Amino acid sequence: MRMMGNKHCREPGIFYTNGMMLRILLITSLFTGWAKCQESQSMTPEEKTVIRDQIIEMFDHAYGSYMKYAYPADELMPLSCKGRVRGQEPNRGDIDDSLGKFSLTLIDTLDTLVVLNKLDEFENAVRKAVKDVRLDNDVVVSVFETNIRVLGGLLGAHVMADLLRQRGERMQWYQDELLHMAKELGHRLLPAFNTTSGLPYPKVNLRYGVLNPLSRTGTESDTCTACAGTMILEFAALSRLSGESVFEEHARKALDVLWERRQRGSDLVGTVINIHNGEWVRRDSGVGAGIDSYYEYLMKAYILLGDNVFLERFNIHYSAIMKYISQPPLLLNVHMHNPTVSVRSWMDSLLAFFPGLQVLRGDLKPAIETHEMLYQVTKQHKFLPEAFTTEFRVHWGQHLLRPEFAESTYYLYKATGDPYYLRVGQSIVEKLNAYARVPCGFAAVQDVRTGTHEDRMDSFFLAEMFKYLYLLFSEKSQLPINMDDYIFTTEAHLLPVSLSTTQPPCQGNITTITFSQEEDLFTHSCPSTETLFPNNPSFAKTIRDSYKYLTGVGRAFHPLPVREIELPLHDNGMEPVEFLKSMGISLTPLNEAITGVTGSQKERKGVYRVKLVAEVSHTTEEEEVIPHVVQLISPPFLGRTVLTAGPAKFGMDLTKQEHGVKGSIVKASPYTACGPVENSAELKGHIALALRGDCMFAVKARRLQEAEAIGVIFIDHREGSNSDETPLFQMVGDGDSTEDITLPLVFLFSREGGVLTAALEDHHNVDVLLLSKERQLGNDKSERPVGMNIKLRLAEEEELDEGATRGPTLELVLEKGEVLIGEDVDVGQQRSQQNKMCTKAAENVEAEASSEDSSKTPHSNSETDTKP
Repeated sequence: MRMMGNKHCREPGIFYTNGMMLRILLITSLFTGWAKCQESQSMTPEEKTVIRDQIIEMFDHAYGSYMKYAYPADELMPLSCKGRVRGQEPNRGDIDDSLGKFSLTLIDTLDTLVVLNKLDEFENAVRKAVKDVRLDNDVVVSVFETNIRVLGGLLGAHVMADLLRQRGERMQWYQDELLHMAKELGHRLLPAFNTTSGLPYPKVNLRYGVLNPLSRTGTESDTCTACAGTMILEFAALSRLSGESVFEEHARKALDVLWERRQRGSDLVGTVINIHNGEWVRRDSGVGAGIDSYYEYLMKAYILLGDNVFLERFNIHYSAIMKYISQPPLLLNVHMHNPTVSVRSWMDSLLAFFPGLQVLRGDLKPAIETHEMLYQVTKQHKFLPEAFTTEFRVHWGQHLLRPEFAESTYYLYKATGDPYYLRVGQSIVEKLNAYARVPCGFAAVQDVRTGTHEDRMDSFFLAEMFKYLYLLFSEKSQLPINMDDYIFTTEAHLLPVSLSTTQPPCQGNITTITFSQEEDLFTHSCPSTETLFPNNPSFAKTIRDSYKYLTGVGRAFHPLPVREIELPLHDNGMEPVEFLKSMGISLTPLNEAITGVTGSQKERKGVYRVKLVAEVSHTTEEEEVIPHVVQLISPPFLGRTVLTAGPAKFGMDLTKQEHGVKGSIVKASPYTACGPVENSAELKGHIALALRGDCMFAVKARRLQEAEAIGVIFIDHREGSNSDETPLFQMVGDGDSTEDITLPLVFLFSREGGVLTAALEDHHNVDVLLLSKERQLGNDKSERPVGMNIKLRLAEEEELDEGATRGPTLELVLEKGEVLIGEDVDVGQQRSQQNKMCTKAAENVEAEASSEDSSKTPHSNSETDTKP
């Protein structure tokens, strides 16, 4: 595998097995004398210039395509080479709430033009925005997205235009038009805050506000934590630039409510909150989707506004995050009321911003650890999947060209001066060009496993990605502005940190709360990277090296020097070598592995005796997706039409239903099933069809179950998706218990769903059978191979000899012997020799099982259960 730099690094005796539950890492410190590989990470100014020019060319391709094919539409559809106009394209649910017929991509990109020193293009784009953009459209938009993208874009562009005007070089015609537009938009967003709690509605109609008979919004009861807590930067800047205090007042009130509603025992917040009574709707807590920018804005509000209350709140939350959520290098979601329990086994890509936030606080070590983990995931999958498991496999395969990983890379390079992060940035540039570039711009990746594209290029790609990448490869002298004078919003718009001094807080906008908290070195640190972090690249490298081969990518086997290892296993019906092979461990005879090593050399190398204790639990492969089917059984189909479907992790387990679930299908009304079901009488006793989007699968399932449907078929709202090109996935719940959902649930991609809905339109009465594909094919689930979860830890030899009980364990004793663990060895060719070497029984194998499930291990070929 090609590593960063120009060298291939090989380390002996280390291996990974792919596709197995077993993940064994033999820690390198066990084996002395291994060759060290020094990576050459330095980058010459000439190389940086080449990459910077490449970034400019890529930006020109993306922005030029938008202006040529899409403007004045909100977004470019890079595969169709046309603009996405809301109402003219198939509804994508919540995704479309970013679109307000206000030339979103243009507004979001304005200050990027200045950073990239495209000042002529900036002036022309400002003229277009002032002339063409309307903000009073009769359209329902997301308050959160409109704030960070449009209001933030207008404010950032105003700050840049005002700066250029003051320099006297250009923009002399500019009379604060963008600020006036920002103020108009701010007033159009204010009705969303008309709630008893002070938390804003998630949506607002730009023309009619909320609760107006014509607004088509105001029925919502919930909003995400980030949605309510990511207003303060833009709203406070608008107040201080316009002199109207009302914006900052409302944003502060929303933050006050979230702070008051935190869980006092853990100091964590949940993901979704009721905007009327302040009760938590989803209580899972993390730093990714739904919460991310709430934490970011507490820290940055302190930097922008100089108000200590925001820093105090951030520090208290941060301590809780590092105590409960951070498990370096992972960041796991926990239950806010029971934070020692993880609530899911996967992470979403939005948490990639968090290392950058940790740099701002000065907590560099965990930032480096998490960033390196994310980098290893990108090596494995080309991009960060929208969600990936704790074992770094794909959970949701989309990659929407999100910039958060590039953002953290930029912050870490500025903090450490380590050219390693330039190489990381270079890899981002190369992968975008290789896998996302299309003739009319850059297209999101529908699934990183297949490389298929999606017809979307979100505005944040131009607003953030190119900004961070260009800054990463630029020196201060090459930039038209001094970046130290600005703070980035969550959409990477530039607001001047001088607002805290040149524009004092509006009357009534000073919050005072007294805290008492144990402080650390960085509790009140100024976010000056030059002061906090010396230019010491070895500091970051030392931390990174522990995580370099976290996902297995880049690891190589080296035959020297040799350590001799004996693996004594208790033989209960399965040959030891076959038992190890079933777990993915390959063995090779010592005499073949040490060719060229003399006996005297072996003696000088010495021998280690180390016990590796493995806790063994019987489990199925966690990420295995068992295909289901929807079989049309009524005339004229008579079972000949079979549609491949995905399963759910909750609801009825169809793999245990021998004959499946049969019924006639009825479309839910509303089709998304996110509001009160209007056709309950029709759905009773039938299988419901519901469209994906707008709310969680579990929410839809509960509503349809209450309507007494006997099953649900969800249909993908992404036009053109199909099971041939996109791998199946398992639908997940909403973070809370889903035990109350008992009806069967399956998922059809758009193309398969189209077959079903067309059949319903043509024949009106269509009966289907929902069942596991294995049942259809006559395969028994019990015949599938079973994996093992094995957790290894190092123990002193005496520790086991003292008789400590742990439940079922597998003990591996590393001592002088005749077997070497290697990589990619043909076990079958060596079986007769290995069987002789591995027949010694382990003396300390514990066989007491804590439960029936935990005591079972994989079947051998003779179907004999073994209990190691």
